[in-house]
Amino acid sequence: MQMATGSACKHNKHFLFAVLPLLLFIVGTGCGRQQAGGAPPAPSVQVTDVIVRDVPVFAEWTASTDGLVNTTIRAQVQGYLISRDYKEGDFVSKGQVLFQIDPRPFQTALEQAKGNLGEQRARWRNARANLERTKSAIEEDAVSKKDLDDATGAEESSHSATVAAQAAVDKAILDLGFTKITSPISGIAGIARAQVGNLVGPGSIEELTTVSTVDPIKVYISMAEHQYLNYMRHGGWHEGRVSLELILSDGTIHPYKGSFAFADRQIDMATGTIKVAALFPNPGNILRPGQFARVRAQTEVKKGALLVPQRAVAELQGSYQVAVVAPDNRVDIRRVKVAERIENLWIVDEGLHKGERIIVEGLQKARQGSAVTVTAFAPPQKSAEGETAVVRDGKAGTR
Repeated sequence: MQMATGSACKHNKHFLFAVLPLLLFIVGTGCGRQQAGGAPPAPSVQVTDVIVRDVPVFAEWTASTDGLVNTTIRAQVQGYLISRDYKEGDFVSKGQVLFQIDPRPFQTALEQAKGNLGEQRARWRNARANLERTKSAIEEDAVSKKDLDDATGAEESSHSATVAAQAAVDKAILDLGFTKITSPISGIAGIARAQVGNLVGPGSIEELTTVSTVDPIKVYISMAEHQYLNYMRHGGWHEGRVSLELILSDGTIHPYKGSFAFADRQIDMATGTIKVAALFPNPGNILRPGQFARVRAQTEVKKGALLVPQRAVAELQGSYQVAVVAPDNRVDIRRVKVAERIENLWIVDEGLHKGERIIVEGLQKARQGSAVTVTAFAPPQKSAEGETAVVRDGKAGTR
């Protein structure tokens, strides 16, 4: 038994000596891994300095064009159209004949009126002569006072009939003149609403076409009440201090500057806006009523405005945040107040200071108080000249 026990102990010692190096290797490897995993590297982010720049601020509104004067051409007498004497869409001059109505019925009516006038004049002459004879006779007591009264009444009656007959002639002349329908203004004539052969006039087809004066052209915008009040408090637009740009539907800018003309008499209570008219020169009548456009006006210049890339601003439940990197490369998440946008930049009114660095790329890796590894952000190559802040219809926008 003693020999067996001694052999077993000797065998266990050999086993321990064989396994011990392997255990030490495993333990050492595990400790090394634990030490390496305990200090992860700081996340890498791209940062840029807050930009400081004087920025002109523009207000921008949606707009629609209209004629300075729009005249609806109507037939004032009833008759059949026998000609259209203008080319649709062309410029017409004041007094130019646009349509003609068959004049024959009106010429006939004029001749009848002239004939009636001649008859009434003859009766009036006889009545006057009879009155003169009666006056002479009454001085000789050859006629009674009643005869004088009758002669006087007949003379006055025939005079009134003559006046009425003259008025009928004047009206017939006027109606005959209305058979030639002319333009009361110079401007662009629209599409004809009636064709040759149509019966036109009161009670039938009344609107024949429309003529609009389009140089200058009128442009209507709906301005927010607070913007209107701000303009009026600072001198309004009557002094011509505000120069306007007209941006057309294809994105091009009308080559001529405009100016505010007038404001409507009241605020629209449903929208809180007031309709304001602006006038733009329109040589060549290129612009026409009914076009949609945008009107832009410079309202102020923000001196020393702070700007950051839009991608550096995070929106969370209606508030805006940026991640500021302190000199020790630690992150400070701040709430900021943003204003107008300029291309890919955003003006920040509150929450940032000149000279600070903000995270542009890697924002999702930033945590309050965490350390980061910073590299400089390289924005896309694009000229910043001519950048302006834009407020569209009272709200911040881009240009």
